[in-house]
Amino acid sequence: MSKKLKILFLCTGNSCRSQMAEGWTRHLKGNEIEAYSAGIETHGLNPRAVIVMGEKGVDISAHRSRHIKEFAGVRLDWVITVCDHANEHCPIFPGNVMRYHVSFPDPPRLAENAKTEEEALQHYRNVRDQIRTFVEQLPGVL
Repeated sequence: MSKKLKILFLCTGNSCRSQMAEGWTRHLKGNEIEAYSAGIETHGLNPRAVIVMGEKGVDISAHRSRHIKEFAGVRLDWVITVCDHANEHCPIFPGNVMRYHVSFPDPPRLAENAKTEEEALQHYRNVRDQIRTFVEQLPGVL
């Protein structure tokens, strides 16, 4: 049996997009990928991200917002940045860590002017589904 690929999803605050990516990867690809998520900063877990992931049977409610420094001693295979800010500020990782960038829209920013909670959640659902489509292609897309 081959070892699992270790992937860290990196975002600005590790509150939403990177959390969804970790959740989807653990749910869909857990047999072949060991997934983690972190942020350049920590903003706390976004409650709307928890809600929309739960709608698809993926429970991320026990996740916590983690800082990139927590992974200093972890041997990673890939760091995937999921927002432009994280890509621009991604630190250098020692060893043979590969990097990949894919930019997903920021659900909290998209939902800022929503008139109802349902409208706000729809922005989160759209990004959740985009992230799922990306994760379904792992590791082949790397």
